[in-house]
Amino acid sequence: MSVITYRQALRETLRAEMHRDEDVFLIGEEIGIFEGSYKITEGLLKEFGERRVRDTPIAEEGFVGTAIGAAMLGLRPVVELMTINFSLLAIDQIVNHAAKIYGMFGGQTSVPMVIRTPGGGGQQLGATHSQNIELFYSFVPGLKVLAPSTPGDAASMLRAAIRDDDPVLFLENLGLYNSKGEVPDDGDQVAEIGRAAVTREGSDITLIGYSRMAVVAQQVAEKLAEDDISVEVVDLRSLRPLDRETIVESVRKTGSAVIAEDDWLTYGIGAEIAATIQEGAFDFLDAPVRRVAMAEVPLPYAKPLETAALPSVDSVITAVKETLNAVGRRVG
Repeated sequence: MSVITYRQALRETLRAEMHRDEDVFLIGEEIGIFEGSYKITEGLLKEFGERRVRDTPIAEEGFVGTAIGAAMLGLRPVVELMTINFSLLAIDQIVNHAAKIYGMFGGQTSVPMVIRTPGGGGQQLGATHSQNIELFYSFVPGLKVLAPSTPGDAASMLRAAIRDDDPVLFLENLGLYNSKGEVPDDGDQVAEIGRAAVTREGSDITLIGYSRMAVVAQQVAEKLAEDDISVEVVDLRSLRPLDRETIVESVRKTGSAVIAEDDWLTYGIGAEIAATIQEGAFDFLDAPVRRVAMAEVPLPYAKPLETAALPSVDSVITAVKETLNAVGRRVG
């Protein structure tokens, strides 16, 4: 095992997959000469050349459409969108074409492409550059939506996404790029798409998160362990397909649940998780399912306001304790 950053895990996986399969190529804004806004593609233009690392104009609809066409013809494009906020400029290509071509053509052609894109707040980038709008795409049949939280998962899930024959939206939270974790040295672990992970066993309550909030969930569990509260952490990892079985199994075990998410509460990912728990584990619940999410506002630029609007370790701890109090276990 090597300990590397999330950013390095993505870069090394892209490099390895490009060596493994000559049909894999990269396309996006400033990914070549500038080496990407977040330096994920650093060094790859020099190593693979312009044929396989394609800089594009600032025209998301155009280069996403180009990638779709290339995928239909047998290549495996990996698109980099500078931010998920800019995916709105290509939403017709993603939702009406990438997601639907396989079904509309009766399975005669697939669209094996990956769209990598960062998102999330906390970086003082303003309301239009700090959104978590993965719900837009998780809603759409025909797409797969992945959201790894650790460098190890980033590597194994990106590898799986590139090798998959369906279009995959690959979410990267900006706050995770410099986080460190273990990644296998053999470089050939491929994650199972659609499988959540129980990253910490517990007995008192289930805490569910994805991407940055899966990391926060681990921090919450560690802090609450100091108060003899046993938290089971479920990292969703995949938003579509969603591993409902693992969620339900965990809640049946603990009898209560809190969901932490970086998007807005209303109609959010957490609402779908809560519905899943109600349908699959209602008779096992000792208290209502609680959700912790971002404030229902366009994210402020001012740092104190931005911090206050985002879910945090403290806000999740409060929700966990309130849920346990409702169960009948009195905690501070």
